[in-house]
Amino acid sequence: MKIKLNVRQKISVFVLGVALILFAVTIGYFSTTSQRAARKNLTDLTIAYTDHYSKVIESWLNSDIAVARTISSSFLENRQLPFEQWRELIMGMYRQVMVTNPHFDAIWDSWELTYLDPSWDKPYGRWLHIFVRENGRLVSRYEQRSMDGDPAAYGALKASGKESVIEPYVSAFQQGGLMTSLVAPMNINGQFIGVVGIDLFLGRFQDLITSIKPYEEGNAFLISNQGTFVAHADTSIFSRKFQEVFPNLEDEQQVMHKIRRGQKFSFTHKNDAGESYFYSFSPITVGRTETPWSLGMAIPEKTILMDATKSYNTGLLVGVIGMIILVITIVLLADSITKPIKHITHLLEDLAHGRIDKGMHVMLNTGDEVARMGDALNKSIDGLLSKTEFAKSIEEGKLDAELNLLSNDDVLGKSLLDMRESLRKAENDEQQRKAEDEKRRWTNEGLAKFGDILRQNNDNLSKLSEEIIKNLVWYINANLGGVFVKNDNNSPVTYDLAASFAYDRNRYITKSFELGEGLIGSCAAEKGTIYLKELPEDYVEIKSGLGTTNPNNVLIVPLVVEDEVMGVIEIASLKIFEPHEIEFVEIIGESIASTLRTVRVNQRTTELLQKSQEQAEVMAAQEEEMRQNLEELQATQEEATRKSIEMEGIIEALNASAYVMEYDSKGKIININEAYLDLLGLKREETIGTHHSDNLVLTEQQRMHYEEFWSDLRRGKVQKQTTRVNLAGKEFIFLETYTPIRDASGKVYKILKVATDIGNASNE
Repeated sequence: MKIKLNVRQKISVFVLGVALILFAVTIGYFSTTSQRAARKNLTDLTIAYTDHYSKVIESWLNSDIAVARTISSSFLENRQLPFEQWRELIMGMYRQVMVTNPHFDAIWDSWELTYLDPSWDKPYGRWLHIFVRENGRLVSRYEQRSMDGDPAAYGALKASGKESVIEPYVSAFQQGGLMTSLVAPMNINGQFIGVVGIDLFLGRFQDLITSIKPYEEGNAFLISNQGTFVAHADTSIFSRKFQEVFPNLEDEQQVMHKIRRGQKFSFTHKNDAGESYFYSFSPITVGRTETPWSLGMAIPEKTILMDATKSYNTGLLVGVIGMIILVITIVLLADSITKPIKHITHLLEDLAHGRIDKGMHVMLNTGDEVARMGDALNKSIDGLLSKTEFAKSIEEGKLDAELNLLSNDDVLGKSLLDMRESLRKAENDEQQRKAEDEKRRWTNEGLAKFGDILRQNNDNLSKLSEEIIKNLVWYINANLGGVFVKNDNNSPVTYDLAASFAYDRNRYITKSFELGEGLIGSCAAEKGTIYLKELPEDYVEIKSGLGTTNPNNVLIVPLVVEDEVMGVIEIASLKIFEPHEIEFVEIIGESIASTLRTVRVNQRTTELLQKSQEQAEVMAAQEEEMRQNLEELQATQEEATRKSIEMEGIIEALNASAYVMEYDSKGKIININEAYLDLLGLKREETIGTHHSDNLVLTEQQRMHYEEFWSDLRRGKVQKQTTRVNLAGKEFIFLETYTPIRDASGKVYKILKVATDIGNASNE
């Protein structure tokens, strides 16, 4: 049922309703703004806490890895010492470092055997030196490791050759706590020679994380590069993987991906229990490593919004009190305002029913606000009458009709004027749409047309070029044009005129352009369109039956495919090229470039096929000649094998029937057969390396000609002589033949002696 209200009641209800809405909007706005500001301040504070403590942890770790880096640098500077002496220096240095850094669990190094021992030829094997805390004492030792191959972890450090922070692992000596290792490499001239490492117990990070409490609720946590919780207030989460503890959070926010990239980020997430948390993460980069860690904080949204909620409740209470006061004031004012309005109620009712004419003017002489209301009503009626006439004109299509606004606040009048402008704009937009549709139709038809041209002429470069430039000049209503095609057979590469249309024969003094030469070469070099609207008078002429004239527009477009300029198109015209025409030429330029490359590839394929056929014929002839040579070579090898067998038989017979000895060119024995050794009663090792003159009994004449004897042998002259040999009081007489043996170059490199025992002088 519709409730009817009098004027007084309506004013009271409407004014009060508007006031209530305004109060509600104002209170809501300021409360929301306050809540948003409070949330931003507290989230910024959370991010600031995260940044601060991440820098603290980063400084701790960087300080520790700096120790390893400093030690490795000092090792490289003092590597000239003997290794045993160097080992004493290492151990002393490590003891001092462990004493001054009680949070170090161990310090160690690893030296590649390939560096320490030049004779070691295997890519693995190393010396390890370590100082470690065991049961409260500092213990040192050194040992060889990886003698059968590098373990995977050490192999990864060696392959990286960079500073590294090892993924946390459970300590066997620190009551199940987590540890990590900070490793600094040692390289000489790019060669990996070893590492220096520091083992850290991570318990102090747990103490730090537990102490971070920016709010009563919420917690901080430290995550490694692979997602291990290094420290967390909840000990049940400690040492577990982030992906395992918060799988939904990882799936939605890709937290580990961002941590591994060293990103700083924050977000809000609602857990399975419906509680909303604000998360903030700050990266921790250790030295020059590439595996950053991250410090995170998780704060409940209810904690962040607690102060804002208090402000909201206070504002709501103040608003309710204000509304009660406002209601009382409005009721009192309604009585004094609404009574005079009843005099013009019937006119307002007529207006409410849409009745309006010039006879509806009201005359009031009260001299107060009611009179002003009557005047305002009269002006409204006049304004409505003029707006009605304006609307009828617009209905009749008279979009140039004018309307005088009652004031700058005449909303209806402005709306009618805006409507007229919208109709005008709609009419203009329709015309532009038709023009754009026509351009698109023109472009699509052109693309289809040139697609056919490119398919029909892709086997003849000359025919293809002629069809392209002729149809392109016609299609865009230009006057003349030319196609320049890349010629990479020249050095340097040139762009040669392949076809032209409607050009004067004298247009081109030069029909070939190098890269960067002229407008054609510049377009090819820059790979961009050139559009000129001002040309020299002698650039080119357009001739017709009525005379000649100079074009004032030239469009030069590169034909580019996969960043290679296959050619250039130049088009000249008396008219200005429209943007859609330029774009059309650029679009088909890509298709033309692709087709030109296909044509060039086909031509080269044909040439290569012809060359391969010619080469196949040559190879066939060479193969036949080679076959004949192989047959001759096989026969020669068979003859050589036969002679080799004969020679081996001769040598065996000679060793069995005579005494054989070989000398080098200086007269030292290099070989002797077993028969000779048995006769002389010597061992081979006693004979090899002795000189020809040892134990030799020479006559006076032989002594005088001894050097000449050996000189003749070195010149290749065969010598024969009788010699006496005295061994342990036993004398032998030999008839000896000395034969020089030459190498492949004809040079004498050894002497073969064959001796015959012709009697023992001691027995005569």
